[in-house]
Amino acid sequence: MDQMGFFAWIIIGAVAGWLASKVMKTNRQQGLLMDIVVGVLGAFIGGFLFNQFGAAGATGFNIWSLFVAFTGAVVLLAGIRLMTGRRKLFA
Repeated sequence: MDQMGFFAWIIIGAVAGWLASKVMKTNRQQGLLMDIVVGVLGAFIGGFLFNQFGAAGATGFNIWSLFVAFTGAVVLLAGIRLMTGRRKLFA
């Protein structure tokens, strides 16, 4: 992965994680670093899920990759919420 690829993952991860935290109402519990982690993990999860249905996963620095990462991040946050059995995710 070249340097621009690394920064692209960070930017996409931060935006996707932040959007997912807004949707899942966990924004007050997680900061920028957690947004990035959730977004990058969401990109992997979203890529896997989209590939299972025959669609492309994260394809670069574009809107589609942001959508894939956002979808995966929402799935990740919902899964964590289900496993912990709590309404609040990180509190």
